[in-house]
Amino acid sequence: MTAPFRAADTPFAVEVMPGKEYFWCACGLSKNQPFCDGAHKTTDITPMKYTPSEKKTLYFCGCKATKNRPLCDGTHKKV
Repeated sequence: MTAPFRAADTPFAVEVMPGKEYFWCACGLSKNQPFCDGAHKTTDITPMKYTPSEKKTLYFCGCKATKNRPLCDGTHKKV
Protein backbone atom coordinates (compact mmCIF):
# COMPACT_ATOMS: atom_id res chain seq x y z
CA MET A 1 0.00 0.00 0.00
CA THR A 2 1.48 3.33 -1.04
CA ALA A 3 -1.63 5.56 -0.92
CA PRO A 4 -3.37 6.26 2.39
CA PHE A 5 -6.83 4.96 3.27
CA ARG A 6 -9.41 7.70 3.93
CA ALA A 7 -10.09 7.19 7.64
CA ALA A 8 -12.81 9.86 7.99
CA ASP A 9 -14.70 12.49 6.02
CA THR A 10 -14.01 15.16 8.65
CA PRO A 11 -11.07 16.17 10.85
CA PHE A 12 -10.51 14.95 14.41
CA ALA A 13 -10.60 17.66 17.12
CA VAL A 14 -7.94 16.99 19.75
CA GLU A 15 -6.86 19.07 22.74
CA VAL A 16 -3.07 18.88 22.63
CA MET A 17 -0.55 19.57 25.38
CA PRO A 18 2.69 21.50 24.87
CA GLY A 19 5.81 19.37 24.56
CA LYS A 20 3.90 16.08 24.25
CA GLU A 21 4.70 14.05 21.14
CA TYR A 22 1.76 12.96 19.00
CA PHE A 23 2.13 10.50 16.13
CA TRP A 24 -0.47 11.20 13.44
CA CYS A 25 -1.63 8.17 11.46
CA ALA A 26 -0.70 8.89 7.84
CA CYS A 27 -1.82 5.53 6.42
CA GLY A 28 -5.44 5.74 7.61
CA LEU A 29 -5.51 2.16 8.94
CA SER A 30 -5.13 2.89 12.66
CA LYS A 31 -8.05 1.97 14.91
CA ASN A 32 -6.92 4.84 17.19
CA GLN A 33 -7.57 7.73 14.74
CA PRO A 34 -6.15 10.25 14.28
CA PHE A 35 -3.12 8.69 15.94
CA CYS A 36 -0.92 5.74 15.05
CA ASP A 37 -1.46 2.27 16.50
CA GLY A 38 1.20 0.53 14.39
CA ALA A 39 -1.13 -0.57 11.57
CA HIS A 40 1.16 1.14 9.04
CA LYS A 41 3.67 -1.69 9.38
CA THR A 42 1.86 -3.50 6.54
CA THR A 43 2.37 -0.43 4.27
CA ASP A 44 5.09 1.84 2.92
CA ILE A 45 3.59 4.77 4.86
CA THR A 46 4.93 5.98 8.21
CA PRO A 47 3.29 8.15 10.90
CA MET A 48 4.19 11.80 11.36
CA LYS A 49 5.43 13.14 14.70
CA TYR A 50 3.85 16.40 15.86
CA THR A 51 4.91 18.30 19.00
CA PRO A 52 2.75 21.35 19.83
CA SER A 53 4.19 24.42 21.52
CA GLU A 54 1.02 25.33 23.40
CA LYS A 55 -2.15 23.81 24.82
CA LYS A 56 -5.01 24.19 22.35
CA THR A 57 -7.53 22.31 20.27
CA LEU A 58 -6.20 21.26 16.87
CA TYR A 59 -7.96 19.56 13.99
CA PHE A 60 -6.01 16.57 12.71
CA CYS A 61 -6.72 15.44 9.15
CA GLY A 62 -8.97 12.41 8.81
CA CYS A 63 -9.08 12.15 5.01
CA LYS A 64 -5.25 11.88 4.87
CA ALA A 65 -5.11 14.19 1.80
CA THR A 66 -4.21 17.45 3.55
CA LYS A 67 -1.32 19.54 2.26
CA ASN A 68 -0.82 20.82 5.85
CA ARG A 69 0.13 17.47 7.41
CA PRO A 70 -0.91 16.49 10.02
CA LEU A 71 -3.52 19.23 10.39
CA CYS A 72 -6.71 19.65 8.38
CA ASP A 73 -6.64 22.17 5.53
CA GLY A 74 -10.20 21.56 4.30
CA THR A 75 -9.21 19.12 1.54
CA HIS A 76 -11.83 16.64 2.81
CA LYS A 77 -14.50 18.96 1.33
CA LYS A 78 -12.97 18.60 -2.15
CA VAL A 79 -12.02 14.92 -2.43
